[in-house]
Amino acid sequence: MISGGILLVVFVVYQLVFADARSSMNVSRERITIATVRGGEFTDYIPVNGTIEPGEVFFLDAIERGNIQRIVRESGAMVDTGDTILILTNSNLQLDVMQRETDLYFQINNLRQTRLMLDQNDLSQQAALAEIDYQINLLKPQYERFQELHSKKLISDRELEEVREQYDYNIKRRRLTYESYRNDSIARAIQKKQLHDSEARMNQSLEGVGHILDNLVVKAPITGQLSTEQIEVGQSISAGQRYGQIDILDKFKARVPIDELYLPRVYTGLKGSFTFSGKSYELEISKIYPNVTGGKFEVDMEFTGEVPNGIRRGQTVRIRLELGESEQATLLPTGGFYKDTGGNWVFVVNEKSGKAEKRNIRLGRKNPEYYEVLEGLEMEEKVIVSGYENFGKNEVLNLK
Repeated sequence: MISGGILLVVFVVYQLVFADARSSMNVSRERITIATVRGGEFTDYIPVNGTIEPGEVFFLDAIERGNIQRIVRESGAMVDTGDTILILTNSNLQLDVMQRETDLYFQINNLRQTRLMLDQNDLSQQAALAEIDYQINLLKPQYERFQELHSKKLISDRELEEVREQYDYNIKRRRLTYESYRNDSIARAIQKKQLHDSEARMNQSLEGVGHILDNLVVKAPITGQLSTEQIEVGQSISAGQRYGQIDILDKFKARVPIDELYLPRVYTGLKGSFTFSGKSYELEISKIYPNVTGGKFEVDMEFTGEVPNGIRRGQTVRIRLELGESEQATLLPTGGFYKDTGGNWVFVVNEKSGKAEKRNIRLGRKNPEYYEVLEGLEMEEKVIVSGYENFGKNEVLNLK
């Protein structure tokens, strides 16, 4: 009895002082996932889906309204610059062009008539000057002879005065007529230049009006693949309506929607990659669209090297978008434990004791494969990474 009492006291003291008083539970290894902490290169990236689009697109918008008379190139066809795509018809436009051409021809003829009148006026003034010069040339020698005769008292004063008055009058008339002609010539030169400019503009307008009907024949502005909406012969197309586009197939890009949480970390120049037909291809962000719609913003990513053969517009690719430079770090595989612990603690497995014990840790960045371990775990330690929702508040798991 004494020995039994001593053993009981020793057992109680051991349980109080030395025994593990932490709560525990038995767990089957088949129901959990165990991962090993390893060292390696941590790449900060996120997986995103991108839609392949042509690198350059030329949109086809109707310049003039009309009804489709003929479809020359179907959607999906390859076209060269200048190839006819559609032929439109618009009777009202044709009549309007004819009327505008008639009006412009009428105005051009009026300008030419005005210029002809200016030329005739110029010739008339030149003729008047020539007539005055003729009179002066007749009167000047007569006036000089009369002066000589008058000095010899062979003619009267009155006769000399009549010739002198006629001569002076023509001299004065020529000066005034020439002054008027000079002023009119300056004004005529300015007016004729204005008429010439007006006629040039009208001829340009006439040429432009003549090209309006050319807009009813829709031609390919560049070489590429034609994509049009569902259009039929006889269908009406409004001016400015977009009915298709031409894709330049030697260049492609990816339009990528990204969660708005990453907006502060995304900038032009970030790189990404995806696998196509067993080969990896690299892209780079070239443009960021800051508008956020449905919790996402979009970026354009262009290929930095080779473009995959056989890739098509509208195809979806899974892109690994890198948000930072790769670094050496301690890595813990991702798992369901994070939603239960917030990354603040984990169960670390001790293979010798067959137990998993709760331990506080600190995690850093995360990518779809790994967490970056900052504190609390060492290389080659094993951690339960599956969900902890069935473990309750137990601190020790007995692995069976």
